[in-house]
Amino acid sequence: MNGTDRHTGLIMEFFATAAARRSVRAYRGTAVEPDKLDRILRTANLAPSAGDLQAYAIVAVRQAETRTVLAAAAHGQGFLAQAPVVLVFCSDPQRSAARYAERGKRLFSIQDATIAASHAQLAATALGLGCCWVGAFDERMVAQILAIPAGLHPVCMLTIGHAAEQPERTPRRPLSELVHQETFRT
Repeated sequence: MNGTDRHTGLIMEFFATAAARRSVRAYRGTAVEPDKLDRILRTANLAPSAGDLQAYAIVAVRQAETRTVLAAAAHGQGFLAQAPVVLVFCSDPQRSAARYAERGKRLFSIQDATIAASHAQLAATALGLGCCWVGAFDERMVAQILAIPAGLHPVCMLTIGHAAEQPERTPRRPLSELVHQETFRT
């Protein structure tokens, strides 16, 4: 892939994509094109994972009624109902534990799900769509709403749609606060 979206002619270099990504919480009523959703899901599938086990699952939610109930489970974050697509990323601890024991169960499966979600988020941005990572929700309610099998755990939700807003970039911490050379220092 050379960074060219053959469907829209959009060319967005990786660093520009990363810089353009914003948390969009207002969406137009336009549906996400099936080919774009397919590209987002295929990009999530390319994400690296511990042992290449892909210890996660994704539930793609397009039904308005289900998105409305998910918004309630997300402590009333109404934009989940407004977004035409919500992707729910679930960790699969047992899949990871089979190779990596407790650390795989406790950590690697969560990392796998979040890396896949991050890839999906950047893919949505590169395709000119808005998205927002949602981590605040009642895990049990979401699992029940989506009939997620026992043993899988919803980790995050990603709203996707055509943006009805262009949020400003929020301030970022300077690298001097984030990066420590050779050892951790304050």
